Amino acid sequence: MPSGTHATELDIPIEKVWNFVSDMNRWAPLVPGYIQHELLNDKQSTWTFKGDIGIMQKTVKLRIDITEWKEPSLVTFNLTGLNENFVGNGYFKAAAISDSKTEMTGNLDITAKGVTGPMVNAILKSFVPKTATDLTKAIAEEITSIELKRI
Repeated sequence: MPSGTHATELDIPIEKVWNFVSDMNRWAPLVPGYIQHELLNDKQSTWTFKGDIGIMQKTVKLRIDITEWKEPSLVTFNLTGLNENFVGNGYFKAAAISDSKTEMTGNLDITAKGVTGPMVNAILKSFVPKTATDLTKAIAEEITSIELKRI
């Protein structure tokens, strides 16, 4: 299963990190290649994005099912491809380093299934880690930007 994990430290209290990541509307637009998302209910949404997978560009539509909201430290989710044969999961984890510092970790695992699965998974081995890193960094930058505007 192609996977990627990225951790970063924020000079922001864990409660403020949680306030951001607990609302999918805030972080869905930060997915690399974001086109749109739609909330179906408080634990399910669909996301559409354009992915550069090797030499191909694909528009991918995924259903995101939140499997756990554990305030203030964990959001876990499953991914199901709606127009491509993908399955996966991921999480955002926050750990308080101090009252004003938080370590945030993002993780993403995606596997292509079906006849073309082995070929697509070979490409995803570099795509998924980069996407996990880019998304985690984008979320960290957005949280930091919001908090700096409040000062």
